[in-house]
Amino acid sequence: MIEQMKPDVEEKKLIVFLDCGDTIIDEGTEIRDEEGTVIQGNVIPGADIMVKTLADRGYRLAIVADGTAQSFKNLLTQNGLYDYFETLTYSEPVKASKPSPRMFKAAVGAMDLSEEDYSRIIMVGNNLSRDVRGANQLGLTSVFLSWTTRYPKSPADDLEIPDYTINDPLELIDLVEVLNRELP
Repeated sequence: MIEQMKPDVEEKKLIVFLDCGDTIIDEGTEIRDEEGTVIQGNVIPGADIMVKTLADRGYRLAIVADGTAQSFKNLLTQNGLYDYFETLTYSEPVKASKPSPRMFKAAVGAMDLSEEDYSRIIMVGNNLSRDVRGANQLGLTSVFLSWTTRYPKSPADDLEIPDYTINDPLELIDLVEVLNRELP
């Protein structure tokens, strides 16, 4: 039997943590059931292409998001994105919400990483007080997706100042490539 080998994709050094709501899924399109579980929602234009492109280029991806596992499983499966993530870290089983370090450390542990890897992890999210603050307090690189009007766009203090700001999910692809090349 001859096995077909997938062409080798160069292993990337940069690791990408992504929030879900208003980073991949448009929260304004979410439909919830009577228990509050999200049962349906649409991707932000370009977010699906961004996730698939980063994964296809060999980047390790993780979801780090506040909410219930079932909500994210519904959203990511329905939009064909679930299998692109190496790990999915949600606040429900971790028993903490961002910006708690427990959320980020749970994803780090699930990917067999350690504190030495923090300098090569970026956290991408739409919320300065959760995503950016959480990343900054651990020394991760913070990327603010300034896409929605649902959350403040002005930092409340220095911990909410992002390292990078993008306005569209597709902008993340080039930023990730640049940051990966800059790693030692």
